[in-house]
Amino acid sequence: MTVGTNWARHYEYRANVLHTPRTIEQLQDVVSRAPRIRALGSRHSFHDLADSAELVSLEALPPAIRIDVESETVSFSGGVRYGELAPVLAQAGWALRNLASLPHISVAGAIATGTHGSGDGNGTLSRAVAGLDIVTASGEIVTMSPADPDFDGAIVSLGSLGVVSSITLDIEPTFEVRQDVYEGLTWTNLLENLDAIMARAYSVSVFTQWQGEDVGRVWLKSVIGERRPPQTLYGATPALGARHPIHDMPTEATTQQGGVPGPWLDRLPHFRMDHTPSVGNELQSEYIVPRRHGVEAVAAIRALSERITPHLHISELRSMAADSLWLSGAYETDALAIHFTWKKEPDAVLPLLELIEETLAPFEARPHWGKLFHAVDRSRYPRLPDFVALAERLDPEGTFRNDFVNTHVF
Repeated sequence: MTVGTNWARHYEYRANVLHTPRTIEQLQDVVSRAPRIRALGSRHSFHDLADSAELVSLEALPPAIRIDVESETVSFSGGVRYGELAPVLAQAGWALRNLASLPHISVAGAIATGTHGSGDGNGTLSRAVAGLDIVTASGEIVTMSPADPDFDGAIVSLGSLGVVSSITLDIEPTFEVRQDVYEGLTWTNLLENLDAIMARAYSVSVFTQWQGEDVGRVWLKSVIGERRPPQTLYGATPALGARHPIHDMPTEATTQQGGVPGPWLDRLPHFRMDHTPSVGNELQSEYIVPRRHGVEAVAAIRALSERITPHLHISELRSMAADSLWLSGAYETDALAIHFTWKKEPDAVLPLLELIEETLAPFEARPHWGKLFHAVDRSRYPRLPDFVALAERLDPEGTFRNDFVNTHVF
């Protein structure tokens, strides 16, 4: 039996067994019997990060969503997606602080890879984690909380410590957001005012194809009751009508724009849960640089536009606050993410990644773990030795290791 491919149909899994347990006890039994196994989430990684001899999906487990009003947290099983969790929270009057551009992804997979949304005051999605239950190779469940000295190492884990069977996230009272899209921003105004633009709303995204004097589009997501969006944004003006992040794509898949207020879960993502996000048939890569290098890093990538743009659907710039998670792209630094949505042209795109990484090396770039990259500079992760020690303690036989983590981590 073949497991099939990832979401974008770029990577074909080599595993020949896919387990779908329906109870935690079945999950424990499956994991304890497997010599090599890893968890398969919503298949949004673009390489072999989630592959192994055997895979286990938690999608068949009961969601078990439980809101704790006293602690302002929500707990749920490891197979839940953001698009399933968010409506339950909103109906009960609660919210997550931030969401990624698409709600289709599993929470466990997002936090394990350091996935993020945007916003100067918002950290990665992993930063919201307040507790984890991990099924280790013996089938034992290890519960970790912020009181554990290794907690910050167990969150962005790349699936290397065990199978996350339950997650607890911090929540806050629900809020409403409006989206406003601006067009006509010049490169001069972006580079001279990058910090001010990224700070202009609760969540900000800059979309570009890198060529020409016009940057592209800027999406401001503003919380209702806080600072209103401007009439003009450093020369950019509001778009006349809805826009897709990728030029000439239909807008049915995008969340409501035009300044119409709506619940956080219907505005913070770019894409709707009931539609295919982005292009679908694509490749993705992303590099996260310390915010202090943001302007120089963006300018350096723009200088590569003649090489990059012919193979690109769109790039997106997003910001995030520093965290203390050992393998996070934002570890101990406010950060700027430079994302690439590529045409599905692997023969052309993959060689470009080495060039991009060489260009961004002076700016201490860290790749997004779930997206395509050429190599990892381990020196960018000061706590990597501590993570390796944690993995060797929780998984001494290497049950959850694979080629990806052996190459890039161990």
